[in-house]
Amino acid sequence: MKSYNIAVIGGDGTGPEVVREAVKVLEVAAKKFKLKLDYTNYDLGGARYLRTGEALPDSVLAELRKFPAILLGAIGHPDVKPGILEKGILLRTRFELEQYINLRPVKLYDERFCPLKAKKPEDIDFVVVRENNEGLYTGVGGIVFKGTPNEVALQESVNTRRGVERCLRYAFEFARKRNKGKKLMLCGKTNVLTYAFDLWERAFHEIGQKDYPDIKREYAHVDATTMWFVKNPEWFDVIVTDNLFGDIITDLGAMVQGGMGIAAGGNINPQGTSMFEPIGGSAPKYTDKGVINPLAAICAGAMMLDFLGETKAAKAIETAVIKITREKMKSLAAGKMGYSTSEVGDLVAAAL
Repeated sequence: MKSYNIAVIGGDGTGPEVVREAVKVLEVAAKKFKLKLDYTNYDLGGARYLRTGEALPDSVLAELRKFPAILLGAIGHPDVKPGILEKGILLRTRFELEQYINLRPVKLYDERFCPLKAKKPEDIDFVVVRENNEGLYTGVGGIVFKGTPNEVALQESVNTRRGVERCLRYAFEFARKRNKGKKLMLCGKTNVLTYAFDLWERAFHEIGQKDYPDIKREYAHVDATTMWFVKNPEWFDVIVTDNLFGDIITDLGAMVQGGMGIAAGGNINPQGTSMFEPIGGSAPKYTDKGVINPLAAICAGAMMLDFLGETKAAKAIETAVIKITREKMKSLAAGKMGYSTSEVGDLVAAAL
């Protein structure tokens, strides 16, 4: 029996509720596929920060390095100034554990929940590979003359050949393994961001031509990409982009696939500790009401199993989620599902 140690961070707001349902489903999958999942829970988030003044202690970060995977609920607290928890927990974990890929599948399970007219599940099935350790999110820059009429704010985008190349190689490998359209599209802004995306575009074609001749290479500006997400989502297979653009287009992707209630993501270190989460926020207004949709967290659990090499178990969870989405759910929005948070978890577990 294979055994895996998993770190669990429920986090803030509705995070603990959706993680609870994800673990419920993971336990059924573990039993079915003869796996052993051992969970270690960590108290990280806004409540701990308000209590102790610490976001992510060095000792906890050192412990997290020892796990192959982390299952995260949500980070974000209404009583903590924006940026403190995001930088102190999320970005620090992503950067220091070198989770240099943010992986976001965009897949429609039921056309009833797609806001786009006449689009069906076969039209919306693509993946965004977002660089997760560089770009504008490194925090390089500063403010001078703050609070005066002469104030100047600088925020610099950091793009290294090493960082860009490892992201591109991951995306090429993913497109090859996925074996759907065998297409990889670079999303950028070469006409304006001429330094950063000159590096991205040169590396993209050099690597593709030399090592991945079987993968068709395409390019689109980020503004055109958002337009085509809405107009022609069936065009896309795998998209690779930088940190900022990836952050933006994946939220649009979430809406196209049915909303935040179904959107899961992974922060991947292919050789190290990776973290999986529903991409929606902590939704504090729904906390402890039992109305939040746990399907995104359940899908994050499936992504985690896939990362661990348990592909059959991961696929079985996704199949169960698709069945419940199509046969049971009245809506994917909080409070409109027709079931409580725990009931949705029970339905998926039973289907599995």
